[in-house]
Amino acid sequence: MSRGRVATLPATRRSDHALAVWRVDLAHWAGLAATTFVAALLYAVSGFGFAVLAAPLFLLFADPAQAIQLVIIVSTALSFVVLPGVWRAIAPGLLLRFVLGSLAGLPLGLFAFRHADPVIVRGMAGATILTFAALMTFLHRRHSGLWAPLVMRPSRDVAAGAISGFAAALVGMAGPPVLIYLLLGGAPPRTVRATLLSFFSLSYGATLAAHAATIGVSGATWLSAVMLMPLAVIGGFAGRPLGDRLGAEGFARLAIGLLAVAGLYTVVAAGVSFVVRQQ
Repeated sequence: MSRGRVATLPATRRSDHALAVWRVDLAHWAGLAATTFVAALLYAVSGFGFAVLAAPLFLLFADPAQAIQLVIIVSTALSFVVLPGVWRAIAPGLLLRFVLGSLAGLPLGLFAFRHADPVIVRGMAGATILTFAALMTFLHRRHSGLWAPLVMRPSRDVAAGAISGFAAALVGMAGPPVLIYLLLGGAPPRTVRATLLSFFSLSYGATLAAHAATIGVSGATWLSAVMLMPLAVIGGFAGRPLGDRLGAEGFARLAIGLLAVAGLYTVVAAGVSFVVRQQ
């Protein structure tokens, strides 16, 4: 009897450990799935915001390398899905300059991605979101139809694209630099949406190819991305009627609130991780 009990105890412990690991993995997967759906919904409502919302929250449920690559893969697929409806409003010259700048900034972002500290990457992602949310709050309060504090020039177009390419490779967020630049330049909303969607398709596609060729994308990451894509598509379709009903004022408040919460939570999480690591 004694031997039987001793022999079965390790198996019981292994079973309990496996169950605990499964519950943690399931909780992380649920977080990824919910984030994907909500971010895709926001993306369909506004034309931007998937990576801005998904990147910092994905970092809470997966390691930095996998989280960023998941954002890049799902964003690429989602951009190509919604692009056909807005391609006529694209500004070709502006898009070309953004793409050229992004290609210039991409290698620097890949270098930083390979050598960056995961905690610092998480903190940078959160700080980027907070900055973006603060600027959106300012623009929402001060904006008028003719208000454009920044003059858009070809050289500045390229610079914004370069910053976007760097951010896309490092933290999976190509949108904020270009979106902020277009808003400060007073670009028409339809042009902003169409240019962003087309730029995302090209930028994230190039970033994904660069990651696959230089860093590598694991089979588990590809499988997770494929499993998340249906949720992204469902969120995208669900967001279309919501966008029509929500209105500009309601959307602005929703987007700013979501971005601020995501950014703040990610910065706090990075700070906690840093403090724990120093102990």
